[in-house]
Amino acid sequence: MSMRREPFLANVQERGEYETVEETDRVARVVLALLGAHLVGNVRAELAARLPETYALILLNPLQATEPLSPERFVRATAAWIEGATETTALWDIGAVLSTAAAAAGDVLTREVLLQLPPGYDLLFGHPQPA
Repeated sequence: MSMRREPFLANVQERGEYETVEETDRVARVVLALLGAHLVGNVRAELAARLPETYALILLNPLQATEPLSPERFVRATAAWIEGATETTALWDIGAVLSTAAAAAGDVLTREVLLQLPPGYDLLFGHPQPA
């Protein structure tokens, strides 16, 4: 079952300590667009099904990635797409969005998502995996 938009944004806003819903929405759109470029098939579709429709569509119609980004490059790319962001603030933004997405996905789907991503994304999702 998908999460409704308001609770999703409220969770991201609380975790990211954003002042406005507009800022929260902007960050969520960027992070999910970049994430969507790295996921394929049923895993991307299942994650999208657990997100509010607006964000599901962004995840399903992502930016095009020519190669998988390492977590460090994902942070840099996020910083480049969010006006006024630094790598430090982008890391915060990513954590707020991806931890909310992980909560909506549940542990099993989050593990499947992490299997499609380069090593190190577990920390971005707030789900550290044993070495």
